[in-house]
Amino acid sequence: MKNIPYINLKEQHSLLKTEILDAVSNVLNNADFILGKEVKLFEERIAAYCGTKFAVGVNSGTDALFLSLHAYGIGAGDEVITAPNSFLATASVIVAVGARPVFVDIMEDLNINPELIKKNITKKTKAIIPVHLTGKPAEMDPIINLAQNYNLKIIEDAAQAIGAEYKGLKAGALGNAGCFSFHPLKTLNACGDGGAITTNDEQLYKKLIQLRNIGLKNRDESDIWGYNSRLDSIQAAILNVKFKYLDSWINSRRENAKDYNERLKGLVIVPIEKIHEKAVYHTFVIQTDNRDKLQKFLLENGIETKIHYPIPIHLQKVSNLLGYKDGDFPVCEKTAKRILSLPIYQGIKQSDLIYIAEKIKAFHENFRRISDE
Repeated sequence: MKNIPYINLKEQHSLLKTEILDAVSNVLNNADFILGKEVKLFEERIAAYCGTKFAVGVNSGTDALFLSLHAYGIGAGDEVITAPNSFLATASVIVAVGARPVFVDIMEDLNINPELIKKNITKKTKAIIPVHLTGKPAEMDPIINLAQNYNLKIIEDAAQAIGAEYKGLKAGALGNAGCFSFHPLKTLNACGDGGAITTNDEQLYKKLIQLRNIGLKNRDESDIWGYNSRLDSIQAAILNVKFKYLDSWINSRRENAKDYNERLKGLVIVPIEKIHEKAVYHTFVIQTDNRDKLQKFLLENGIETKIHYPIPIHLQKVSNLLGYKDGDFPVCEKTAKRILSLPIYQGIKQSDLIYIAEKIKAFHENFRRISDE
């Protein structure tokens, strides 16, 4: 029996160990620890890659969202529209700035349904946070039109979507601010926490530079209250090493997704990529009515899978005061019971992909046989 992990970080870092240690050693030798050359270089690379004028390195994807909201003055009494099927951090930052999350149901592709946003816009609405979940870009044109018509900010939650494209534009360049995570499980990953904000808004950029660094405008003066949310130079150095491999890693994941799609079509619901999209497959999420039994069967056959995410945000205990209930977002709630993330990391062997597909096929054939008896 095979033993296929959901992700293999040990193998990834064993291949890059020498390069990473050299980069870290360089930071140590220069004692360039805080907002140093490596951070500046990484910011320049991310901005150029995403096609924006500016990028700001921060200490996490969560802080990227929080600081973007805060920098635009969003706070107490305001509302921010987003999807309920994201990681909890997407909503928690809205609460953290004092605003209220307003959820909108999703489409079958797991991204926010733009057609449902308009009726949730009120005088209190200040921003929309579309989540490019799984590395697939949200349907942005109607969201952009709504934002323009109602004078709303768009803050992209692109934590899972670096390199994703919508009509030729990369995630992070589709709204007023793009927020990225470099958590170890992301495609472009640090060896710890890390994040970045991309933008074409120079005023936002200048404010973010201060907010991430205790509000300082120079070494000794501040005219705003700020935070300690700097991207560490050592993490930036590691990201600079990995950055040159990013596109090849994305291409590998896309090839793996293509392989899965061909082998699993007709067995389970697989992701569909529209002609104007380029998905990067941070996760490869299938949907099936027998999710829990399938997950157990795969684990028994040496295949680790994950569920992203089993409990929607509006049904979490922490959301009780928001007043939502079971049944408010039927598509989100239905998919939460059916989604399963398969291993898709760069470096996974094709023989493993074939094995996983064969086991999924065997499960469904066995399930149908039992059902027919």
